[in-house]
Amino acid sequence: MKHLEGLIAAPFTPFHRDSSLHLEQIPAYYQMLKNNQVAGAFICGTTGEGVSLTQKEKKLVMQAWATAVGANPNFTVIPFLGGTCIEDCKELALYAKHIGLKAVAFTTPFYFKPTNAEVIAKACIEIGELIPDLAFYYYHLPVLTGVHIPMYDLLQAIHGKLENFAGIKYTHEDFMDYLSCLNFAEGAYDMLWGRDENMLSALVLGAKSAVGSTYNYAAPLYHALIDAYTTNDLIKARKLQQQSIDMIQLLGKYGGIATGKAYMKKIGLDCGAFRLPVSNMSTAQFDVFCKDVDALGFSTYASKMPV
Repeated sequence: MKHLEGLIAAPFTPFHRDSSLHLEQIPAYYQMLKNNQVAGAFICGTTGEGVSLTQKEKKLVMQAWATAVGANPNFTVIPFLGGTCIEDCKELALYAKHIGLKAVAFTTPFYFKPTNAEVIAKACIEIGELIPDLAFYYYHLPVLTGVHIPMYDLLQAIHGKLENFAGIKYTHEDFMDYLSCLNFAEGAYDMLWGRDENMLSALVLGAKSAVGSTYNYAAPLYHALIDAYTTNDLIKARKLQQQSIDMIQLLGKYGGIATGKAYMKKIGLDCGAFRLPVSNMSTAQFDVFCKDVDALGFSTYASKMPV
């Protein structure tokens, strides 16, 4: 299967003040990503609060993105199916096919955890065989799933058993495992890098595409980083990666993942608040956050809304 290239944003799911879906915002969201040269959207994932959405809500979000993107061949929408309930994942995979999406992603069950790569491979095959025309990605996120099985083991377990297995969204810091996956079967699988703060290190190893939340609101920064690396200006590339790290450190300072929606508000796209159990910053905290963001020179590399 064709490997993806460039930045794939992990969009936030937009909510109204009452925490209901704000689907009307998705067309503008898509246009913003497209105008900032983002090549795709990994929807309903960690950033998109997929685990906090009902099955019906996930379908509504998937449909809204499919409608907004239309037949654009240069923008790939990848819905995250989940991982805990295999039957729900099958239902969503079939729905993705029904509405014309070209790819899906699945992660390990994380309540009843698999004990080896063969079990994960079996789950992938059971879902993936239902949608043979769609690219099937595995989402590796051990910090949240608690499943620390090497992805090289998964590739060994699934190789040749699921024709539409496209690759892995790799959100972990094991560079040895990642490089081994890149080189597996002469580079057969698409290895999407998932740690924005370590993009430069992944580029050195051979990453061609990355999925991340900060590409929503700081895509120009990462385009510049990739350009600097490609032109062998490593001093500039390291400086830009540090800017990324400084920006990401504010996520921790102001409570974690929900801070990303505060960054979105800064660029002019208010996606509402995160659902419980995630905590959101207060109005007073947001005011202080804005001062910290401005001190970073955020406006010089922030994603721009369409005029």
